[in-house]
Amino acid sequence: MKARKPVLPGQLSDTDLRLLRIYRKVVECGGFSAAEVELNISRAAISIAMNDLESRLALRLCQRGRSGFSLSTEGSEVYEATLQLLAAIEGFRTRVNGLHAQLKGELNIGITDNLVTMPQMHITNALNALKQRGDIRINIRMIPPTEIELGVLDGRLHTGVIPALKTLPGLHYRLLYEEESLLYCSHQHKLFEAAAADAVSTEQLAACDAVLPAYAQTPQVKSLHEPLKAAASATDREGIAFLILTGQYIGFLPTHYAERWIREGLMRALNPTQYRYITQYSAITRKGAPSNLVLESYLEELDQLIQQEARQA
Repeated sequence: MKARKPVLPGQLSDTDLRLLRIYRKVVECGGFSAAEVELNISRAAISIAMNDLESRLALRLCQRGRSGFSLSTEGSEVYEATLQLLAAIEGFRTRVNGLHAQLKGELNIGITDNLVTMPQMHITNALNALKQRGDIRINIRMIPPTEIELGVLDGRLHTGVIPALKTLPGLHYRLLYEEESLLYCSHQHKLFEAAAADAVSTEQLAACDAVLPAYAQTPQVKSLHEPLKAAASATDREGIAFLILTGQYIGFLPTHYAERWIREGLMRALNPTQYRYITQYSAITRKGAPSNLVLESYLEELDQLIQQEARQA
């Protein structure tokens, strides 16, 4: 008669590992009955598992019955091999967890200007958590959104934060913020007092010099700028703030960015219910980028902050 060949696959499955763990516990407990409590499964389930394991290995592992429980010679060898295998798996898990706990490397991130005053501070808090996880070098580039997109696509940047004006097929987007923007004038502007009473007419606004952004905007934002008298431009929000504070221009700013001047009485919003828009900001990464544990850890921290904010909303 031909000897049976083992049917245990070359690559261990989760089922194989489960059966071997049950077998180890049965051996250590000295039988099926004593193992019931330890494994929290019925004796019948243990018996089925042992029969399945013996079938997969094509070996008789133990004697069980009225005479009691005892290991066969092959069963003893399989038990020793099981201990070595499970110890190796645990060693692997410990080593990989150690890699996560002691990260080493760098994160290159591109950020659109003037997001540091966002109340949610997701980026700041995620970078803080990442730095605490290991020896991480963080390199931040403050550059326009188009340059951030190109940097992430060509690999110069691991990730970036940009306004969600359009989506590119090669990028993955995580929604981070919704940023409110209002139309402002400074305390030196002729409309400052009228702004306090929310009594500024459309005609008055259209007659004022306005600073417009010299960067991409959504159609909705463009429609709010169209009635204004374009008399200056700026490539970023800081430039817009500079010109508003001269007292000669009106312009749109994010509310979180303008808050400092509002508190000091140096700015006021003009007709905030009418001249208002929302910009969504996303964290971007390249689809199909090589695995990077530092980046993955940063995104993990970011996701936790986003989820925490959603639960509190």
